Amino acid sequence: MIDPFAISDESLSLIGQLMNIGTYTLTSKRPAVMGIINATPDSFSDGGLHFGPQAAIEGALRLAQEGADLIDIGGESTRPGADHVPPQMQIQRIAPVIVGIREVDSIPISIDTTSAEVACAALDAGANMINDISAGRDDPDMFALAAERGCPICLMHMQGTPATMQLDPHYDDLLEEVGAFLEERAGCAQDEGVDRARILIDPGIGFGKGVQDNVMLLRQLQSIADRGYPILIGPSRKSFIGKLLGLDVENRLEATLASIGVARQGGAQIFRVHDAGAARRFLDMFECLKSPLQP
Repeated sequence: MIDPFAISDESLSLIGQLMNIGTYTLTSKRPAVMGIINATPDSFSDGGLHFGPQAAIEGALRLAQEGADLIDIGGESTRPGADHVPPQMQIQRIAPVIVGIREVDSIPISIDTTSAEVACAALDAGANMINDISAGRDDPDMFALAAERGCPICLMHMQGTPATMQLDPHYDDLLEEVGAFLEERAGCAQDEGVDRARILIDPGIGFGKGVQDNVMLLRQLQSIADRGYPILIGPSRKSFIGKLLGLDVENRLEATLASIGVARQGGAQIFRVHDAGAARRFLDMFECLKSPLQP
């Protein structure tokens, strides 16, 4: 009988069993919840909610208490049509937040930025990982920084830029193009000295994708997982959910959890979410249901 929840042995053997991200150890057997802190006034879902160091620190600690394994902090919105934020302004937004979290909690922190200058400041403040939606294309120093610091780096697929990505996305062969891009960028990172075992990939749900592109990526995620890198994925509250179900941002939790389940079935290991507690409970139950029955 085929196990509908099985992640292929090939994927697990390629991914390996361990990746240390600060105090957290990512394994192929237990999915991780990454809580989102947008220290910006204009993010698509929670713009302004965590704008300001104290609000962002309190939000991060709340996510940790709810069950997040990691926190992803960004000082620049990457919503469709978003404007670029200069590195120094990003640093002013995120550095005090990271320092404040570190004063009271050791939870691993990821810095969401395409700037090596911002990533360096975040790592100096206590961050443990880089999450680069440009996959190292925006800043030629990003891979060298990741190699020097020996920190994990996530490389995401995006067609275009946040300002242009949703104008008219088009693919001739979606799965091949996304997979080949991620493999090529991972190869470039390794050429710059980044350890393969420190690289994660993200297919970029909602980044230069149409509704059906996002659906196909979630359904066929195994083809991306078979490239051999741990997968981080972020379907949380994305607009494709709203377009499919006619739901506004505040009412997309259940649909987000359904997307997470399909992505986990396809091999995803880290889930970037706004609702950490719900995601943690969902994934814990999902893992229980797919584990062998006890006698």
